[in-house]
Amino acid sequence: MRVTSETKRLKSNSFGVFSQFQENATGSSMSWRSEHIWIETITGSRKTSNFCWTVILFLGSLGFLLVGTSSYLGRNWLSLFPSQQIVFFPQGIVMSFYGIAGLFISSYLWCTISWNVGSGYDRFDRKEGLVCIFRWGFPGKNRRIFLRFLIKDIQSVRIEVKEGIYARRVLYLDIRGQGVLPLTRTDENLTAWEIEQKAAELAYFLRVPIEVF
Repeated sequence: MRVTSETKRLKSNSFGVFSQFQENATGSSMSWRSEHIWIETITGSRKTSNFCWTVILFLGSLGFLLVGTSSYLGRNWLSLFPSQQIVFFPQGIVMSFYGIAGLFISSYLWCTISWNVGSGYDRFDRKEGLVCIFRWGFPGKNRRIFLRFLIKDIQSVRIEVKEGIYARRVLYLDIRGQGVLPLTRTDENLTAWEIEQKAAELAYFLRVPIEVF
């Protein structure tokens, strides 16, 4: 019961701090540090780029569906694509299929933005020797993902760097007995200098070494 009550207290305190950050933040990540505590908020799915791509995908998919439907009904719902120039089979069917598929994908993206999936915070407390990781997930059993472990179990801060067309730069915590835990998303597009600086600051704060792989 002692562990349960302590966990609930940490959750309530952390949620309070996180709510304050959410009120002050406008979609960008923020961090707060003191001598013994480091709290960093994670943006999640509510990014400007996600909004833009979702709107573009929705409008494009809607246009494809309207063209396919116009070719089937023989009506010009879009002046740019006269229905007489597009045969329903096979062009109209293909465009309708792409339109429906795109609308499903855009609906999924709108849901992730609305639920702000992936947002949360990382809390490092050297005074209590605890690390708390919180993330918002999809509705259901894993809507609130809360991890808690001891700082003394952290063996190192790891950096994964892969250059090329599909560059990948991710920051991890190597935890004894639990493996590695990612702290950054693969789509954050951090530069090599930014990920190295963040790793160096975190490793200095936690008093652990840095590993690159």
